[in-house]
Amino acid sequence: MKFLLLLILFTTSLAFAQKQNDQLLKVKKADQPLKIDGIANDPCWLTAEWHPLDQLWLGRPYSEEDFSGRFKLAWTHTHLLLLVEIQDDKLFDQHEDPLKLWWDDDCVEVFVDEDNSGGEHQYNHNAFAYHIALDYNVVDMGPDKKGHLYNDHIDVKRSTEGSTTVWEMAITLYADTYKEESKTNKPVALFSGKKIGFALAYCDNDGSKERENFIGSVFVPGEDKNKGWIDANVFGTIELVE
Repeated sequence: MKFLLLLILFTTSLAFAQKQNDQLLKVKKADQPLKIDGIANDPCWLTAEWHPLDQLWLGRPYSEEDFSGRFKLAWTHTHLLLLVEIQDDKLFDQHEDPLKLWWDDDCVEVFVDEDNSGGEHQYNHNAFAYHIALDYNVVDMGPDKKGHLYNDHIDVKRSTEGSTTVWEMAITLYADTYKEESKTNKPVALFSGKKIGFALAYCDNDGSKERENFIGSVFVPGEDKNKGWIDANVFGTIELVE
């Protein structure tokens, strides 16, 4: 009887730990191939909906004059497509080494959980937390607890005019079976009805040793909001539709 009770409690705790499909966004398919050039003139961007990047995860409250952000999403059978527009009067990259304190430079951070399963991913590939730097290097933690470059996972270009920077990306998705430096890793094909764990954030630094703000796309409950790099349960959910 005691064993049965423990089993029920364990099963119940797992159910509560599972990823919830809240903060759901529906993402439309792109009808034409994209040219990744940092210019938002492709047909899919003309009809896609803007979503705000406005949740303060770390740092002090900021004004719209200091920072504002928004993004659009689309997809093809081979890529998740992302357009990010950032209003920031100073772009700062203090570390020449892309694997040194990459989170303290200005960068876009894209959180992707291919199967929307949620759960811990700090030093594994249950999900990815891609940091896309100003020089286009793409960094995340590997199972060895060190930073690794994943530049072949994301095709990215950006353009800056005044204080407005537009980032355009084509993201290749991989399953949680992804292995470092393995030639057997195969991209996941995308299809209508597929759900993906997703969140977006921006590390904003105007010249300090450490990032000054970390602004995300999803509401994270509780006082500790810097959970995305560890826990995929806090990601939002996107559903691919025609």
